[in-house]
Amino acid sequence: MQAGTTGAGEPQAPGNPQAPDNSQAPGNPDEPVALVVDAEGLVCPWPVLKARKALNTLAAGAVIEVIATDPASYIDIPAFCDTGGHVLLDQRRDGPRFVYRVRKGAGD
Repeated sequence: MQAGTTGAGEPQAPGNPQAPDNSQAPGNPDEPVALVVDAEGLVCPWPVLKARKALNTLAAGAVIEVIATDPASYIDIPAFCDTGGHVLLDQRRDGPRFVYRVRKGAGD
């Protein structure tokens, strides 16, 4: 197995062998944020549901920032972006918080 990949040959995110590697996500993580979604203290599936609800109020191309404390969000938010046609611009840890910037896709 190559260093930095899972057994399936998929890239790993540093510090979390099961999380996808979104380091090559397209876009600018400094794009202006239209809405901040506070999902602190909520567990799966609530961070994703709140992100979906927020994106449904915005036009394609708008950017939201999701702040969560549930470690599962590190896998759930990128998966939501992949399946929903959205772009994960940035994914980082800030102390106990996980912070995501998501650009709404054209399909929703």
